[in-house]
Amino acid sequence: MTVSALSRAYPAAGGVPAIDRVDPDIFRRTYFTHCLRCGFCADACCQYGTEVDTMGIDRIVAHADALEHFTQTTRDTWFGELRADVEFPGGSYRRTTVSGGRCVFHSRSGRGCQLHAYSLVSGIEPHTLKPMLCAIFPLTYDEGLLHPAEEVRVDELICLGAGETLYRGVRAELAHYFGTAFVGELDALERTPPGSPNV
Repeated sequence: MTVSALSRAYPAAGGVPAIDRVDPDIFRRTYFTHCLRCGFCADACCQYGTEVDTMGIDRIVAHADALEHFTQTTRDTWFGELRADVEFPGGSYRRTTVSGGRCVFHSRSGRGCQLHAYSLVSGIEPHTLKPMLCAIFPLTYDEGLLHPAEEVRVDELICLGAGETLYRGVRAELAHYFGTAFVGELDALERTPPGSPNV
């Protein structure tokens, strides 16, 4: 894998993760991008659930009474076991459980994330409750490297091959979490193919 080093590490607002390298495939691979206009995948990207850092879990649980009513699920069914990981705020995470082939927070009556929907109807900024890994999908990170998610790497993501690049599809989300300087540097990398004299 070719990796492009950044000029510095860019930490998320909570200090972690901090991204200091990117896989240039984020500028090459493409996907449908416009999920709200998709009529063919039934939110297949939600089939495995996602990791939520412990601080994010605390924010979700703070709304547990209302979320239980909104989602028609109970809080004891939402998350799996605690796992340590220094790249998650709070130093650990839990994975959302899967029910009926989708994340427990997926809408059972249609499309979309119920954490996002609940936030909108409650006047809460959606990033407050929605996990970062959902917001930046189909990208993910490991040990400071921003790269395509596994579903992209193994060509499992059903909407690959059309639309915008992985990077362009979530550029605004990356700016939200890592700042405008971060996406400014990524924009420059996007314009400069790997292997050129300026990389």
